[in-house]
Amino acid sequence: MDFLFGWLEDWIKQGLIDGIMGQFSGIYDSINKQVMDIATNVGQTPEAWNSGVYTMIRTLSDTAILPIAGMILTFVLCYELIQLIIEKNNMHEFDVYNIYKWIFKTFVAVYILTHTFDIVMGVFSLAQNVVNSSAGFISGSLEIDGAAALTQLQTMLETMSVWGLLGLWLEANILSVCMTALTICIFIIIYGRMIEIYLTVSVAPIPLATMANREWGQIGNNYLKSLFALAFQAFLIIICVGIYAVLVQNIPAANDVHAAIWGTAGYTVLLCFTLFKTGSLAKSLFAAH
Repeated sequence: MDFLFGWLEDWIKQGLIDGIMGQFSGIYDSINKQVMDIATNVGQTPEAWNSGVYTMIRTLSDTAILPIAGMILTFVLCYELIQLIIEKNNMHEFDVYNIYKWIFKTFVAVYILTHTFDIVMGVFSLAQNVVNSSAGFISGSLEIDGAAALTQLQTMLETMSVWGLLGLWLEANILSVCMTALTICIFIIIYGRMIEIYLTVSVAPIPLATMANREWGQIGNNYLKSLFALAFQAFLIIICVGIYAVLVQNIPAANDVHAAIWGTAGYTVLLCFTLFKTGSLAKSLFAAH
């Protein structure tokens, strides 16, 4: 009878060990995949991320928004000309140089309006170079080596009792749920950011049409700040993921496996929170509102 109970205990223990090892192996693969997926997705320009959506947005902008932007530009240039005339004592002290300045402003304003998408894509291309350089470091140097840690974990598990293994198995399942939540969180942030970019880009001609005038130009200046904030938000996301990857390097190689599990769960929640904060942080850094 003792032999039967001993065999049954060993069978349950081995099943729990296999289940825990499988959970932790999946966690390692999930972390590494998330790091690489984030680096790949946030490092793409709107045109490269989804060419079909980008083409639709550009067509709608050229068809519906650009004519309105042209009317706004006409109003802004006329307003600028009126200001030049009346600020010099109703042309009693008028300088011919002001006409040349107005012509130059008109040329620049028309050029900006006709090359709106080139300017917008230039902002995201600049940020893409920074993000790709950072992503190469994170996906390479910070990739978690799970083989050595899992070997150490198996040795620790074999010395634990059945009840200790059962508790650890439940904790591993909680951690797995946290990783699933993190995956959903990352999906929402990355795709939500790209949709926000497409919405912002779609109306680009209107704010850029106001940049010829000092007063109205604040609209265009703030729009450019918002573009830079959206573009470099990807860099902040990469930094968050890099910090997270460093913090979880010891899973589950720590001496106290339980502390490692709950520490990882805490890091996961913290990462979700910081990823959601990257948008507002980027806008505050670029003074966009």
